[in-house]
Amino acid sequence: MSTTTEPSETLRESSTQPKRIEIRLSTVLAGLLVTALVIATCVFAALYLSVRGELTGQEASAANNVHAEQVAADYALGASTIDYRDTAAWFDNLKANTTPQLAAKFDATTQQLEQILLPLQWTSVATPITSVVTSETDGIFTVNTFLNVTSTSAQTPQGTATTVTYALTIDKNNDWKITDVGGLEGALPGN
Repeated sequence: MSTTTEPSETLRESSTQPKRIEIRLSTVLAGLLVTALVIATCVFAALYLSVRGELTGQEASAANNVHAEQVAADYALGASTIDYRDTAAWFDNLKANTTPQLAAKFDATTQQLEQILLPLQWTSVATPITSVVTSETDGIFTVNTFLNVTSTSAQTPQGTATTVTYALTIDKNNDWKITDVGGLEGALPGN
């Protein structure tokens, strides 16, 4: 009688022997290199996106500052350009791009201002020097604007030149409306 080995016994014998897997060193090194490249790419992508976000934020902030400075300069030029023969245009300039509350304050003083301008025969022409954002909080900008103003009146028909300063508060969240206008009492911009 011959002994035959059943297939299940052969499987049991071969499964009890440890299997050996051979991997070449070059394959391991290539795998490590690919893994390192993937990690480095992810790190650099994250850094790039972070820096890009910061730059975009800085660019937006700079653009907002430039816009606020332009709003302030435009307002100051209009407010400093006066002709006693056309006070209505000047009053319109005083109220231009202001909130209704600030415009109402100017409306309340119209007659008193007119009583000063007409007898003096006041005229003035302004040229901008500079505008500077001094602060910004939650879309509320404070801007200092400086102008050279040449004025004539019945008392000084030859004209006088002065530097005029404005401190304006501008609300970006309210369509860049001017919410307050004041003077700086002779402050000059720094270099």
